[in-house]
Amino acid sequence: MKLSFFKRLKEDGISLKKAYIRLVVFAVVVSCVLIFATFRSFFAFLRLSRATDEYIDLQGSVYELMEASDYLTEKVRRFTVSGELEYLNDYFREATENRRREKAVERLSEMPNAQSVIDPLKLAQQESDALMKREYYAMKLVIAAKGYSEYPEIPQDVTLSAVDLALSAEEQLRTASNMLLDEDYYDRKDFIRSNMKKSIEELKIITQEVQAKSSSALRTDIIVVCVLIVVQTAGILVMVRLTFLLGLKPVLKAVNRIKEDRPLPVIGANEFRYLARTYNKMYEVYKQSIAHLNYKASHDELTRVYNRMGYNLLLSGMELKTTVMLLIDANKFKQVNDTHGHEIGDRILQKVAKTISRYFRSDDYICRIGGDEFIVLMAHAEKLEKEMIAAKIRRINTDLANVDDGLPTVSICAGIAHGKDASDAEDLFVKADQALYQSKHDHTDCTFYGENAEQ
Repeated sequence: MKLSFFKRLKEDGISLKKAYIRLVVFAVVVSCVLIFATFRSFFAFLRLSRATDEYIDLQGSVYELMEASDYLTEKVRRFTVSGELEYLNDYFREATENRRREKAVERLSEMPNAQSVIDPLKLAQQESDALMKREYYAMKLVIAAKGYSEYPEIPQDVTLSAVDLALSAEEQLRTASNMLLDEDYYDRKDFIRSNMKKSIEELKIITQEVQAKSSSALRTDIIVVCVLIVVQTAGILVMVRLTFLLGLKPVLKAVNRIKEDRPLPVIGANEFRYLARTYNKMYEVYKQSIAHLNYKASHDELTRVYNRMGYNLLLSGMELKTTVMLLIDANKFKQVNDTHGHEIGDRILQKVAKTISRYFRSDDYICRIGGDEFIVLMAHAEKLEKEMIAAKIRRINTDLANVDDGLPTVSICAGIAHGKDASDAEDLFVKADQALYQSKHDHTDCTFYGENAEQ
């Protein structure tokens, strides 16, 4: 039976000092390599962090442009519906003073290696500028119909045709409203959104490439660090045995924490404390990265909109008093599903989700909470714009009635409630559900909570 290392040291007459020096040299070498690997890991993490920060900044600029474009559309539509000059003033304040669209493109232009991201954004902005001419014309019609004498200056090249000047005030208002709700207007808005989405996809590709390289380097360095930890731990155990120092306890605790998927305790020698802090930083980044991967958990796989979990998360973080809830149901979906099969039923649900998303703002949230049950959460809605919402529902049903895609005709009905009328999120859902029930009972496109005395 072979003698143990310590017995052989004693029998061979090797001095403890010599053995200790060898162990110290071994420990120093291992520690140096470990520190080097840790710094490499830290710098790999910095590269990954910079790539993520740049992506967030770029994405924020893209959404800023999208938000500004939707804001202008919202204001001009409200002006054509209500005729109130405050909306017109808001529109021109955004277009001429805030200029978020132009500033977003300028910020993106300063980013290196972002040409593939910027090009579709410029196309979107050009189309948005072109669309403004239609909006200016609609404004002129409303101004003429209302007889306003004082209003923000509209470009001089926008003049009403003799035909439109001859229309009555009511016809001018109707013409203005139709200009912002017709198929061509929505197609052009879709072109703007599709270019913005293309920009975001390009941004994702660029960022994923950088993140993939940084993540690969980080993984390699972490493996090296882990191997070095094991080697250094063995050396420390021998050193502890020879010098009677207490170093085993923090190592064992660290191993247990790793098995339990918990941060390391910052105890023991200074080198170990440094290692623990570095590991904990990487552990925190890892946990945050896992949290960022929760898309699948919060989105419906079939329709790509938020699922019930996503709905609950969204609602928990929204300001209820400025939120409008639309509870939407597909009429006679079960009958269509039973007649044509589940595959057609799934395609219909995808069409319903896509059509609903098309007619709502980018900062509104579309959720599928049941088989054929959807919810739209309209954020930052100080007022309940009934006419505008009703017009959206009608347009959605018009598109759903189109059978060019080979799918059976389907329609939706909706119950709408405003958060200011509800005590909490559950109460808001109950009120929207009551309005939906009334809409089904009356066979109408939509019902607003409180319109029926029974509610």
